[in-house]
Amino acid sequence: MDIQLEKREVMDILEGTDDLSIILAVKKLLTKKKKDWWDDLTETQKEEIKEGERQIERGEFVEYEEMMKKFR
Repeated sequence: MDIQLEKREVMDILEGTDDLSIILAVKKLLTKKKKDWWDDLTETQKEEIKEGERQIERGEFVEYEEMMKKFR
């Protein structure tokens, strides 16, 4: 597949249409901001993550291997 050819064909189709809804739909599709998973979290979830980061900064955590020793 030749990407340059595909782009040219899409541009030709767009240039040939006077249907504003198609033009706006393509524009929206091409300019859509990628969604960040953070934006899907609730405020409570965000605050819990931030608190976890503060705990790590204060040294209030247990290394993974230390924790696993208790369960092996």
